[in-house]
Amino acid sequence: MNLKPLILGHRGASALAPENTLAAFSRAIRDGADGIEFDVRLSRDKVPVVIHDASLKRTGLMDRLVSDLTAAELQKIDVGRSFARAPDGDDALFGDDVSAHNRLPLLAEVFELYRANEGLLYVEMKCEPTEGVALATEVVRVIHESEFSHRVVVESFDFGAIAEVKRIDANVRTAALFEPKISNPISALRPLTMINLARECGADELALHHLLARASFIEKAQAQGFEVVVWTVDDPKWVTRAASMSIKALIANNPAPMIQYRNQPR
Repeated sequence: MNLKPLILGHRGASALAPENTLAAFSRAIRDGADGIEFDVRLSRDKVPVVIHDASLKRTGLMDRLVSDLTAAELQKIDVGRSFARAPDGDDALFGDDVSAHNRLPLLAEVFELYRANEGLLYVEMKCEPTEGVALATEVVRVIHESEFSHRVVVESFDFGAIAEVKRIDANVRTAALFEPKISNPISALRPLTMINLARECGADELALHHLLARASFIEKAQAQGFEVVVWTVDDPKWVTRAASMSIKALIANNPAPMIQYRNQPR
């Protein structure tokens, strides 16, 4: 069964707008992405906020930790100042309100942005081992309050956090994340081990770094009932490869060329 894969924006359309911002998510919508993948962490007052790093150094240009600031304080931070704007960036899309769409958003705000369309949302929980239960609890709470259970896949490298999501609500779809280890990229990542880890934590899907996306592995995972998502790829030729392996979705920094390639008649 060869199906055309969904195309999801990695941290939004992060090649064209600051990652994990409403600007990047809005650009992904405008470019026709089937959804987005983005990251969440807990603020000091235990509110899920959308940011990849534990520190604000890279995107916020300030030497503070996300966990040291409240959600209200984090919402005031412009995380787009470090972004090298692409020639076709989104200033025109927001008029005079560019900075507001480059600030650090709440998870609830992203759900509200996507209320007007049917995009799929992959929410990656970023947490230390001691934070997994708290983050999973708050993420599921926001999913319930927003009534987005049918449109969200919660993913993480922290399998304990995934298990906690399933304990709270077994109906929330989840994905176990896997990437190659630099120190031992082959022997440390055996397909059956990854499949067993995903099964043990109750995951519904495997989200694989593209270097792990081998046909034999994906076939084994699918035979065990897992759907497979691959990240992060920006070469349109991946669309053909993904279709041949019945991969559910590809996650791309710039969704538009991938979508254009996928939608071309063949």
